[in-house]
Amino acid sequence: MQLKTKGKAAGIADHIVGRVTRDIHTSAEILITADIPADVSDFQVILTTMPDNPGIDMSYVYAIPDLAYLSDGDIVVVNSDGVVNTLYRVNSHHNFLLVTERCNSNCLMCSQPPKDKDDTAYFYDIHSQLIPLIPSDCPELGITGGEPTLLGSRFFSLLEQLQTHLPETEIHCLTNGRSFAWPNVASRLGDLSYNRLMLGIPLYADYNEQHDYIVQAKGAFDQTVQGLYNLEKNNVRVELRIVLHQQTIPRLTRLAKYIYKNLPFVEHIAFMGLEYQGYTPHNINKLWIDPVEYQEPLTEAMTYLADYGMNVSLYNSQLCTTPEILWKYTKRSISDWKNIYMDACEQCAVLDQCGGFFKSSTNKYSEFIKPITAHI
Repeated sequence: MQLKTKGKAAGIADHIVGRVTRDIHTSAEILITADIPADVSDFQVILTTMPDNPGIDMSYVYAIPDLAYLSDGDIVVVNSDGVVNTLYRVNSHHNFLLVTERCNSNCLMCSQPPKDKDDTAYFYDIHSQLIPLIPSDCPELGITGGEPTLLGSRFFSLLEQLQTHLPETEIHCLTNGRSFAWPNVASRLGDLSYNRLMLGIPLYADYNEQHDYIVQAKGAFDQTVQGLYNLEKNNVRVELRIVLHQQTIPRLTRLAKYIYKNLPFVEHIAFMGLEYQGYTPHNINKLWIDPVEYQEPLTEAMTYLADYGMNVSLYNSQLCTTPEILWKYTKRSISDWKNIYMDACEQCAVLDQCGGFFKSSTNKYSEFIKPITAHI
C-alpha cells in the first residue's frame, strides 16, 4: 500500500498540511487534478501528474507519478522538496501519528530504529495542523515513535489537542514508559483525566538484567516498573506488550506470574509475534524462534493470566502455527498498509480470521505455514 510519493515542487517554502480533493467545489486545502482549472484560488497547493511545469502563480507539485492511491478526504503533508506523505486515510482504521524518531531505548528487535536527530519541532508542527482536520467520527488513532514522551511539554500539548478535537476517539500511545518513573510526568498525564487514552508499554522480563539487555538501556526495567506504578496512581489506562523471541520465551511463564502478582491493574496484555524489520534482521540469530516451537510456553503464560481474569491477546500470529486453544485470543492486529498473506494461505478455510503476516515477513517466516482445509 502506497503512503508516499514525490514530484517536482514550485512555490513551496515550507511544508503544507491539508485534506485532498478532486472536486474544486469541495472544501479542502489541496486539489488533485490532471489539468489545472481556471480558478484554484481556494486551495493552498495543487498536486498534479502533469509532466511539464504548469507555471501557475501558486504552490504546486507536478510530475507526480501516481495519485490514484489517495482518496478524497485523506490528509497529507506536502514538503518543499516535492515529497508528499500521507498522514491520515479516511478509509482506514489504522491511522497513527509518528511524533518523533528519537528514543532513549535501542531495542534488539526495534522495527523503526531510532535516529539521533531532534525532530520534535518538525513533527509537532505537522500534527498540530493535522489534528483539527481529522474527522470527528474517527474511531481510533495511534501515537508512536521513537519515544513520544521525548517531546516533553509538546507531548501533553498534542494530547490536549486530541482531547479537544477528537473527544470520542480512542487513542493508543506506544511508549516505553520510562519517563513516567518521574512522578511529575505521570501526574501531569493524570491531570488530563483522559479516559480515551491507553498507553502501550513493553515489559520483556520479570527481572531487570534481561529486560535491560533486550531494550539495550541500563536501568530501563526499574524505570518502566516505577512508571507503571506511578501511572496507576494517576488512573492512567495501561496495556503491557511482550514481543515473542529467543530472549523472552524462556521466562515467559515467570513473566506472566510477575505481571499477575505485581501489576494486576493493567487493562490488557498483548503477546506479539516478531516483525522482521529494522534491527531484527541484524539480530536475527539472537531473536528468531519458529512460532511453532514456542507454543507450549505461550499457551501456559496466556492461559495462566486469562484464568486469573486478566485480559490477554495474541497479535501478529498465524492460526496454522497457533494451538486452537489460543485462537480466541488472536487478533488481526497488523496495520492494513503492511499486512499480507502467503500463497499457501489462499486455500485456508479460516483466512478471514487469521492475522496474516507483516509485509517484511516474506524474508523470514515459520516453516509450518499451511492452509487449514476444514474447521467447524
